[in-house]
Order: sequence, then structure tokens, then C-alpha cells
Amino acid sequence: HTTGPSLNNDKLYKFAYSAEVYVDQVKASLQKSAGYRISSGVDVNLLWRNPDNDDDQLVKITIKDVQVENVNERPADKNIFKGKSTEKIIGKDYLEALQRPIVVELVRGKVKTFYSYQNEPGFTQNIKRGLASLFQLQLHSGSSREVDISGKCNTTYHVRQDQVTKIKDLNSCEIERKRFTSHNRILDVGTKGTSATVYVLEDSFIKSVKAEENFVFVLNYRRKTGAKIVSKQRLELKSVQAGMGLIAAKQVAGVIKTLDPNYVAIPLEAEPVKSECKKCPSLSEHWQSIREHMHPDKLSQPEAAKSFLSFIQNIRKATKEEILKIIRSEKQEFLPQVVDAVTSAQTPESLEAVLEFLDFKDASTFILQERFLYACGFASHPSEMLLKLLTEKFKGDVAKEEIRETLVIVMGALIRKLCDRDGCKLPAVAEAKRLILNRLEKASKDDNVQMYLLALKNALLPEGIPVLLKYAESGEGPISSLAATALQRYDPSFLTKEVKETMNRIYHQTRKVHEKTVRTTAAAIILNSDPSYMEVKNILLSIGELPMEMNKYMLSMIQDILHFEMPSSKTIRKVLKDMRAHNYDRFSKMGSSSAYTGYITRGPDVSSTYSLDILYSGSGILRRSNMNIHVFDRNAELHAIQVVIEAQGLESIIAATPDEGEENLDSFAGMSAILFDFQLRPVTFFQGYGDLMSKMLSATGDAMNVVKGLVLLTDFLQEIQLQSGPTASAQFMGGLAIDISGGMEFSLWYRESKTNVKNRVAVFVAGNTEVDSFFVKTGMETTLETETALDFISTVQFSQYPFLVCMQMDRVDSPFRTHMTKYESLPSGRRYTARRGKATTLAGNEYPLHQENSNMCKKVFGSKSDSAGSWF
Repeated sequence: HTTGPSLNNDKLYKFAYSAEVYVDQVKASLQKSAGYRISSGVDVNLLWRNPDNDDDQLVKITIKDVQVENVNERPADKNIFKGKSTEKIIGKDYLEALQRPIVVELVRGKVKTFYSYQNEPGFTQNIKRGLASLFQLQLHSGSSREVDISGKCNTTYHVRQDQVTKIKDLNSCEIERKRFTSHNRILDVGTKGTSATVYVLEDSFIKSVKAEENFVFVLNYRRKTGAKIVSKQRLELKSVQAGMGLIAAKQVAGVIKTLDPNYVAIPLEAEPVKSECKKCPSLSEHWQSIREHMHPDKLSQPEAAKSFLSFIQNIRKATKEEILKIIRSEKQEFLPQVVDAVTSAQTPESLEAVLEFLDFKDASTFILQERFLYACGFASHPSEMLLKLLTEKFKGDVAKEEIRETLVIVMGALIRKLCDRDGCKLPAVAEAKRLILNRLEKASKDDNVQMYLLALKNALLPEGIPVLLKYAESGEGPISSLAATALQRYDPSFLTKEVKETMNRIYHQTRKVHEKTVRTTAAAIILNSDPSYMEVKNILLSIGELPMEMNKYMLSMIQDILHFEMPSSKTIRKVLKDMRAHNYDRFSKMGSSSAYTGYITRGPDVSSTYSLDILYSGSGILRRSNMNIHVFDRNAELHAIQVVIEAQGLESIIAATPDEGEENLDSFAGMSAILFDFQLRPVTFFQGYGDLMSKMLSATGDAMNVVKGLVLLTDFLQEIQLQSGPTASAQFMGGLAIDISGGMEFSLWYRESKTNVKNRVAVFVAGNTEVDSFFVKTGMETTLETETALDFISTVQFSQYPFLVCMQMDRVDSPFRTHMTKYESLPSGRRYTARRGKATTLAGNEYPLHQENSNMCKKVFGSKSDSAGSWF
């Protein structure tokens, strides 16, 4: 009784074999795909059977008459193989190697040993491994872990009479292959792989085999953009003839020695094979060809993002010396963009090169140091090594205090990214966590406290919550506000009973008087973390007892939660049935502060929302304006952008009375931004009355830059071993060119203030899915690009009360272009390509806010008969 396929003595089995690969868009039919087919004859005969065990057989497999052709019919002018012999396409040496026989020892249907010749090219070995793997099967249903060309995989067999189906779980395969993914799921690529093989048996040997593997890759934020690779193998018995007799021997070793002493046992799992690029430009040649697109003035264009991505790809293949040569020879205006790309490449060579070039003890390269650190903060798959190096830099001499701040803020972001990938226990992560928490505990200067709080705001460590609570409740001004906004970034599941009790004490000022900014943040945290009936009721009952503008802001926040159907809206509706909480007196409060949330897009893949909330002091001067854009799908959320402008202590300029608890605040205005879940170092417009007056008298009203540069958003690579032998790869990269600036203008003459946040962005995404068979490559490149600008302007006239406030959020027309190219190419340069492209324009629009705002804007712009002069 045999448990695997059994060959008859003295017979030669002649098979026809073909292996096909197809590459195309996910939903496309295979009839138009790019791809190729390798077909051949295969001779199989039994060399030896173990006299003590029928289930132990030695089988010789020989490939013959190899042909290479298109997988789909092509006209002669589009057929890259036309008029070329197989020897010419594959190469004489390779063809000879491919046709040398292999020997396989089958024990109970599984390949125990795979014999081939030692110095054969990896590529031909892999094709033979792919063929040998097809002869591995078991004749009873069940699951096992099997080794074949794909590595060690979980395999399930279903047996019905003369038919066997083998399902391989590709996710379970253990094999060394390069792979990395983006940090945030929304910016990443979704993948799916399936593998099935159907055997038809006759006389307990193989009559036919059909195997198929499918690999699908789609961008999570745009599932229309994606690719698939399909690999098929077929083996069909054509005839059985008289063959050679068996070799007499006791052991396998004896048979192998008799057959050919040059045979060696080699692993059945595939070996890595990479074909070399013959005519690829050097790194410096490539840089020269794209350099002009990286000029600072062109940074918010798609071409900049496209060049940035191609430059990163080439840096990833370069040596440290090649990278340093470009950094050292480049002009000042281009260097920040080079640093962006070199840091984003995230290879050991690129990191060594940039750190050798940057000297943190030298204050003159401040801009480059900051660009390097921000690129580290946005790293798509940071290494423990990177965090370790930054920690060492932080402990060493740093010339500029701003760089010290940025260093520790970035360390916080890297801690979170490494923890999200189960790296929380890595030595470098543990050390960086200790450093931030210990130093925050010992910090006495406000500036130092703020710096470590910002690091915690990025790291989101559960063990950081008690420290944040301490500073939120007992800290002063900006520190208290920063600790509260850090707590706001935690997932509600981390916000314990203790957190909510502290937030309630802050909001209701149980222990001490707090500023409006901290109290409103505390209220937002309570309302966003499954509040109890009493918590909501107490907040609603407080409206009417608060400072005037805060009354209006809290009302607006409650109405926004109801209008946008946020999770706590059900509890709020229950409370509103109580007339003490819900009455005209409470709900008719005057003021100009507001909070509003709306949709930018609602799509099948992702949706995005914008929210604007703005809080004024009683005298009409802005206290805080907060613009957020969130992107989310069913399982994940991404805080894409937040721009907060905060001002305080400006009442003295217009001789107004400060609100309760804000009498002694120093004059200050500044801006803070979060970009793709990463809190940047805040920017100060002015600090102190003297600084304010000097800026008022000398300033031009120009916006201050908050962030400008190139960010690697999507960074996905997966190498795949196809069962038929070739190596495939899918690579998707998305780059963002961004320029965010913000300003605050003041005109005492017209008693008007204006804040303006300008967001300029361009996105370029490129995907390349390729099957590399050494002598032929086939694949598909797909790109999409868009650019847009989003402006958020708020104008306040405080010449009368209630003062007039108009908020505007505008987006310009946005071109959107997609391209797709399928190709097949030979090393000689012969190439077939098929291209398709589409361009559309997304119409610009002004995003709606609440009706009160629209009414107010009519008044503001109606009263502006002549243009207001501007100071500051």
C-alpha cells in the first residue's frame, strides 16, 4: 500500500509542461495581460525503489525542447520573441543547464531530497525546483507542514477518488524574502495570495496537474489602484514508453554515485535570484536628471513628489560613498530636499551617510538637521538602530536648542512606531522611554517640560498617562494645555476612570481655576470617551455659568456632536429630555466661538472629515483656532493634518479686560501642527509684549512656514517566490510634497484680526509589479498624481460687540491624473508596452460651516467698503 504516487519499473513517462505568468490590473481579464509562457517536454522515469519500502523512490526528471512565447496572441510587431530562437532568448549556457536532469527522492509522496548540479545558475535551479514541487502529493486528506519551492508552508489535501486538491496557505510560508510595509494601515497596501493545485491520477500515478497562484495588491486608500500576478503551471501525461531498467543498489547514495558523482543534495526551497541592471544610470546621473524638479519653488508640484520617489529608489541601491558625494557637492537651496530623500530611503548606508555629513554641534546647518529629523519622524518602517542613534545624539552636544527639542519629539514618534510593530521591549525603545519619562520628572524649566510633553504626545505611552494628568491639572498655561491635548490623542480605551475624574475636575474647576483652552480640551476628552449620563448632564448644566465665549463654544461643541452623530450623541439626547439641562436660557447664549465638523469625501475605500473650532476671549481676540483633517476606513484612522493657532494675553493691546483666570498671562501667539499622526515642533509668532510690539511695527504680514518638504507616505515592498520558479515583486510608493504656512495679522486702526493657514500639497503614487525571469521581465507600472491647496481664513472685527467673525475654508480646483503601463522586455532592450491614461479635475469648493457663520461673513464683507490696512 503506497501513500504517494507510484511509478512503474522500466517505463518512461512523457509529459507536456507549461508555466505561465500574467500581470495586470486587479479586475482585468487575463486575455489582455502582459506575460509570457515557458513550455517544454518533461521525461520522468524511476531509477530505484527501496527494496524494504515501496514508498521510497528515486525519480529522474528531465526538461526537453524548451520554448518561450507570449502568454497572449500578439501581432508580429508587438511580439518581443518574434524571430528569436529559445537559445538566443535564454542564452546557450542557461538552456544547457535547464535541460540537465534532476533527481528527486520521494518518500510517501513527499520530496525528501532534491539532487542537482552544484554551480548551476540560481534561476534555472528555481525552474527545476518549481517542476519538482509538482510531484509532491499525498493520497489521503489532511493537513501538514510541507517544504517546497515556496518554503515551509501549511498545506491541506482534499482527496476524492482519482482527484487530489492541494491548498497552500501562502501567509504561513517561511522563506527569506524582502518585505516592508507602511506604518499606518490606511496609507498601506492590502495583499492577498492564494495557491491551489489539482491532480488527476491514473494507475496511482499523475495523469495531469493544474496549479494556480494569485497575488493581489491594492492601495487601501484607493482600491481601484492595484495589480495582480497570476502564475499557472500545467503538467499533462502524453505517453508511457518502454524505459531504462532500475539501478541495483541498497542505498540512495550508491544510485546517485553510479548515475553521476557530480550530483549534490540541495534545498528544495528557492534561492534568491536578482538580475543585474546593465544600463542603469549611476546615482549622480539620476540626481542630475531630476534635480530641477526639486527646487524649493517647485516643491508643491506632483513632479517634485515623483522625482523624490525615484530618487529614494536609487538611493536604496547606492553605497554610502555615492550618497555622500552628492550631499557634499550640492548647493544650499537643494540640500534640504536631498536630505529628505536620503533619510527617507532608510537603508543603513543612507543613514550612515547623512549622519556623517550632519554635525549637530554646528548651528549653521540648523535647517538640514531639522529636515533630517522630520524625515526620521515620518519614517515608514524605522529601525531600532535609528532610534538608538538619535538617543545618542540627544545625549551629546547639540548646538541649537530647537534641534534638541525636535530630536526628543522625533524620538517619541519612533517609540510609537516601533511599539506598534511589537518592538516595545527592544533595548533602544526601553532606553528612550526611560530617558523621556525620567527627564520629564526632573525637569524644572518650562521649556524642558514642554519638550518632553511633546515627545510623550507622539509616543502615546500608556505609562505616560499619570504624568500627563499631573501636568494637565497642576501645570500652568501652555504646559497644562499641552498635557491635555496629549491626553486627547490617546485611544479612548486607554482613558481610565482616573483620567475622566481628572478631566471633570479641570472642566468644573474643582481644585483651581483653569484657562478656557484647557477646560474645553478636558470637556472634549470627556465627551469623546463614552461619557456617563451624569458627566454629560453636569457639562450641560455648566453652560450659562461659564465665561461668555466659552458658553458659546461649549454649545457649539454639543450641537456639533449631535449634528455629526458622534458616539456620545445618544447620551446627550437622553440628557436633553431634562428641561433643566435643555432650555432656551441655556441654548440662546451669544458669542462668536464655534465648533463644526463635516465631510470632505465619503468613498467606498476611505472617508475624510474636516473640523474647525475656534475659541475667542471675551474681548474678541482669538484664543485658539483648530483645523483638523482625519481620514478613516472601517478599521483604522489617520490624523492627516492639524493646525492650531493659539494666542493669549493680547487684551492689553486693545485695553480690554481679560477673562477669569487669564489676568496674568504673558503675550504670546504661536502655531502647532500634526502631520500624518506626527506632532511637529511648534512655531512661535511672538513671545512677550516687547516682542509683539517690535513685530507689529516691523512685520509685513507674511505667513510663517510651519512645514515644507517631501514626505514618504506609502512605502510597500513585497518579494514573492512564484511556484513556477521566477521571482516577483510588488512595490508601491507614495510621496507628498507639502508646504503649510500660517500667519496672524492685526490692525488696530480697523480693529480687525485675521488668521490664515495655507496648505499646499501634491501627491504622487507609483506602483510597479514585476515578474523577473532573468531572460525576460514582465510587469505593470501604475501612477496617480494630484495637487491641491486648502486655505483656512478667519477674520474677526472687534470694533463692536458681539464682534463679527467670518471663517472660510476653500479648496482650489485639483487636477487628478492616472497612468498605467504594461510591459514585456528582454535584456537586449526589445520591449513591448501598452499604455493607458486618464485625467480629470476635481472642482474646487468652499466647505460649508454652520449657518451662523454664513450670516456673519455677509456682514463682515458687507461692511468692508474699503480694504483694511494691515499691521503685523
